[in-house]
Amino acid sequence: MLLVSTGTHAQQQPHQQTQANRFQLERTENGIVRLDTETGAMTLCRDENGTLACRMQPDERAAYEQELDRLAKRVTALEERLSQTPLKALPSDQDVEQSLSIMEKFMRRFMAIVGEFVDERRANEPQPDRT
Repeated sequence: MLLVSTGTHAQQQPHQQTQANRFQLERTENGIVRLDTETGAMTLCRDENGTLACRMQPDERAAYEQELDRLAKRVTALEERLSQTPLKALPSDQDVEQSLSIMEKFMRRFMAIVGEFVDERRANEPQPDRT
């Protein structure tokens, strides 16, 4: 069996591809090869007691660990930045009330404009003959 993977294949797949279609499975003499159609990565899988068990290869494991380390550093940096945010950076109750008041005025005016359009439309509709 011959499996060929190109990087352009992953680019040609639609963005909204479902997870169910992401992997392609091919049976081999040693088990099953799982091809990730987005990345082109291949993983060897085995049927263990009726369950498909796919194990990360060493290079996949290293990339996985690097991604975990990168994300852990990012979380730590974000938590540090959040802990240094002064409480005055948050709006006061008065600021919140003022913002809500502005939004309420906006919504009331907007709904009034919508009501005018609806009234105009009804006025332009033919009226039934009531004679």
